[in-house]
Amino acid sequence: MIYTVTLNPSIDYIVHVDKFREGNLNRSTKDYINIGGKGIMVSKLLKNIGIDNTALGFLGGFTGNHIKEWFRENNFSENFIEVQENTRINVKLKSGEESEINGRGPFISNYEKEKFIKSIGEIKKGDTIIVSGSNAPGLDESIFFEIIKECRKKDADFVIDTTGKALLDSIKKAPLLIKPNIDEFGDLFGKKFNNKKELLPYAKECLDMGAKNVIVSLGKDGAVFFDKEACYYAQRIDGELVNSVGAGDSMIAGFVASIKGGKSSLESFKYSVACGTATAFSQDIASEEKIEEILKKVKIEKI
Repeated sequence: MIYTVTLNPSIDYIVHVDKFREGNLNRSTKDYINIGGKGIMVSKLLKNIGIDNTALGFLGGFTGNHIKEWFRENNFSENFIEVQENTRINVKLKSGEESEINGRGPFISNYEKEKFIKSIGEIKKGDTIIVSGSNAPGLDESIFFEIIKECRKKDADFVIDTTGKALLDSIKKAPLLIKPNIDEFGDLFGKKFNNKKELLPYAKECLDMGAKNVIVSLGKDGAVFFDKEACYYAQRIDGELVNSVGAGDSMIAGFVASIKGGKSSLESFKYSVACGTATAFSQDIASEEKIEEILKKVKIEKI
């Protein structure tokens, strides 16, 4: 079983305004609501490609109830811990450049945190936990390592999609995958990378530290993959960027689903790129049909 963890889920309100004017009345041309949070995005992609998974994390209030109802209506499996405060609402403003206002999120008490850790303890050998996104108030980076501890107890794989010191420290615990973007990867080592070849010695260092697979996304310039055997570059795929939200999460979901399904790391990287690109070219998380269409266009070269 694959589990996703969203510590601070959200309802994302996406609003389009032709020409946003600060300090003035603006009227939307269209708007819609997505169920958000990076781990939930991973769950959506997995469900779209037919992979069973269970979403974990924290939900509260009327916004949390809306998300739970969405899970029921769409036949998604979940085991969220109920909390006292409202799950957050994020606003995504699309008017020329994309702007975001992300809510703070509910405060997580020690009691709620302990209930969550107990739910993590129900995983079994061979399972995979994917932890994505920001912490909710009341939690600190130690939550990542408590999750990792439970995974190691049960001989389960884990993926931690975070940044900074928490990511660097988690690499030493042998994650199945890390997938920073090029700026996040640079922050790990206090570097600014100008091209993909500059990544090589630092990706090797991550592998030596314990990471089993490393993907560094380069935004519009494609992505690079590293494992113990070799490194590969996936070229950018031309198309209309519709919504960048969830593209990185889709890459993680695609890679984990593929490699856990018995595919090679290279095949899994190729599928990962197709998933991320297909989502970027879609209004919400990509459909399986869109992924298969993009997969035919993925071109990989060895570095």
